[in-house]
Amino acid sequence: MATQAITFNYFTGINKNLFSNARIQGSWDLNGVFSNQWLTSPMTSFIGEDGCPGFTTSINLDVSGAGRVFMWGVIVDGPAGTDIWAINTEVNDPSVTDRYCSFTFTGDGTGLTQQFYLTNKRKLGANKFVTGTDTGLKFSVWAPNASKVEAVFGTANGYIDILGNGIDNTMPVIGLSKGDNDIWASAVVPNFASYEGKYYMYRITNAQGRILYRTDIFSRGLVGRGNIDPESAAWDGTLATLDGTVGCSIITDPDKISSEFPLPTNRAPVLESAEDFWKNEFNPAKPIPTNIGDIVIYELHVGALGNTPGVPGNLQDAVALLDYLADLGINAIELLPMAEFYGNIGWGYGDTHHLVIQSSAGGRDEYRYFIRECHRRGIAVIQDVVYNHYDGNANRAEWQYDSTLPEQNIYYYYEGLSANYTDPNGGYLNNGSAGWSPNFREPVVRQQFISSAIFLIDEMHVDGFRVDLTQAIHRDNTLNSSPYWGVTEANQYGCKLLREWGRTLWLVHPQAMLMAEDYTGYNMVTTPASANGFGFNAVWYADFFHGLVGYQGGPQLLLDEAPGDDRPLDLAGFSSLLYQSQSDHVVYHINHDNAGANTTHRTVVTAVNSAPLVGATRTCAESRSRVVFGLSLLSAGTPLFFMGEEIAAQKQYTYDDFINNREDLIGDKTGIGKFMFGYYKDILAINKQYASIRSKNIDILAADNNGRVIIFKRWLGNEQILIAASLNNQAFQSYTLNSDSYRLPDGGWKEVFNSDAAIYGGSNTGNGGAVLSAANGTITMVIPANGLVIFLKV
Repeated sequence: MATQAITFNYFTGINKNLFSNARIQGSWDLNGVFSNQWLTSPMTSFIGEDGCPGFTTSINLDVSGAGRVFMWGVIVDGPAGTDIWAINTEVNDPSVTDRYCSFTFTGDGTGLTQQFYLTNKRKLGANKFVTGTDTGLKFSVWAPNASKVEAVFGTANGYIDILGNGIDNTMPVIGLSKGDNDIWASAVVPNFASYEGKYYMYRITNAQGRILYRTDIFSRGLVGRGNIDPESAAWDGTLATLDGTVGCSIITDPDKISSEFPLPTNRAPVLESAEDFWKNEFNPAKPIPTNIGDIVIYELHVGALGNTPGVPGNLQDAVALLDYLADLGINAIELLPMAEFYGNIGWGYGDTHHLVIQSSAGGRDEYRYFIRECHRRGIAVIQDVVYNHYDGNANRAEWQYDSTLPEQNIYYYYEGLSANYTDPNGGYLNNGSAGWSPNFREPVVRQQFISSAIFLIDEMHVDGFRVDLTQAIHRDNTLNSSPYWGVTEANQYGCKLLREWGRTLWLVHPQAMLMAEDYTGYNMVTTPASANGFGFNAVWYADFFHGLVGYQGGPQLLLDEAPGDDRPLDLAGFSSLLYQSQSDHVVYHINHDNAGANTTHRTVVTAVNSAPLVGATRTCAESRSRVVFGLSLLSAGTPLFFMGEEIAAQKQYTYDDFINNREDLIGDKTGIGKFMFGYYKDILAINKQYASIRSKNIDILAADNNGRVIIFKRWLGNEQILIAASLNNQAFQSYTLNSDSYRLPDGGWKEVFNSDAAIYGGSNTGNGGAVLSAANGTITMVIPANGLVIFLKV
């Protein structure tokens, strides 16, 4: 019987020993004959060409099977458990969720090596290539429509214009050859270290024969630190003013980190190994939270820090804020998007290079320093990421990467042929949000987002993600020419992306905390990745915000209270939202969108209908604001709030003018915002002290519309907490709750917190820390005007 040996390689692309006991499973029997009963065989660990652990084996297949399609996959033990199917991606068919690799066995000596990459973060780009003791450089790029691809190096100013000016002619031009799956790759260039830090771009001859200069979508660094595009504005020729998205990519060693902070700007930094950098990442006395139910999220926009006129904040400003945040008592920071985006003043919700940290903010090494400093303080880092569209200005990145023909615009989803549309743009898909849909039907595009997430988890050490508007990926794709016609196949591919993304994170880091901005109610969003769902732990709960604050009709407590009269409030309507907070929700009384919309305002401004915040009006605004934050924090969801709320920020924060409306967080902490800061600090300590508040157990005992009072209970085990909150403008000196005795146990209930305490700027109306007695489901208490009190069962 004639056989032919096929080598199977499984590349992790992650420079850690995450997996062990790897076994291949394939559609052949012991004799190498095709079989529907898949055979399992051991694999051998090895260090792959990318310098990362992988697994390999060789299987002898009977040549009589020539022409057959064989299927295979890999099983591992790893962070997610034992006997885990380690093929994270699905068959590239919109309606199929099966996960396996396949190849046609030729039996003629071709196709003798089959390979699978868990991620592309060390496959595509300018990467180290390891052969024995030598480490070289290899370029790889996806460009299916190109007729020629070369890597060229840039001069010290880091910019190559559309005519090729700026190419360093003292450096070699490196040709790439087209291979499998439309990947162009160079031969291995010796001595990676000699190229480290060099600037480069791809010179692509596109489908129309035009020469283009394109950045590397899979690079880890871009040279520009400013906001000037030399094609559209005068440029002084310096890296400090050049926009990162249009400058050269940088050859970067992912296993090295700058040992200096801040990074020097006039020379290359001194580097150390990543292993050494992360050695003292954690403080045993301040453990990092790993359960989404235990975190309170501070939503932070790095660009809104700093105080230099016209200059956005950066990661140095963010590091300088950490002691302030640690004192406040939050244990998780959610950063607005930090992937490279066009310009340097913006929110970041539109990006071009997902493995690059915004260069103007400090880049990847200052980002890593920020994360390490967070971890040393016991603060987890959640990164907001955007996969539903690219930056609107991506003309040196994704846009028309290798062809001007719309149906060949490889990073964008296009339906049909452009010749069939009156307007060629009619075939692009709109995602119902902020741009045209990425081409999720292409595995390389899906891997762009998957690999970037693993890059952030593996190399940057982030602890979780908030994914921007996932419904724009899995539900809302429509054809530009027919905006009411949803494209089912695009939605199916969007689902495929989210399943593959969640599954990969589960394989690599099961403790990652994953949150989706998704308002569809689709059950697969929070179905675990192990059960073929998207794998998110929680979804953002906009209804909670609208019910608590307003702007959408229905229950809108704060807006309805703002005029200052004593009209009834829809506490009953809000109580159902409060109860539903237990259902895998991130809750908030304000986030960046709410603070930044032109129709909405900061909480203290909303609380008094935009009246001037002075004297008694400010006192009232702060007391109402304390209540709405308390209702969010004490709910059964994962609480989040936007930066500045803790000092009663009042300036209008908008995406286009935040730079002129920054708040002095550290200064106001002991100034005008001292009362609010003290309140936030103390109630956050209450949240940390009582596990019942961090549980999902909640029972609404009263929702009094006329009295404007809501009372609810939280518990875990024997610990029970009672919260009474009032948005009434007068205090209740004797408010009686009548409830069922089984819901409110008899005995003593001690007041442990009062939002109206004088130290928070209140009137000190409350129960004075007294132990109140409950009997037969009845308890009588003092509830301050626009205040909340917390009782502990004793």
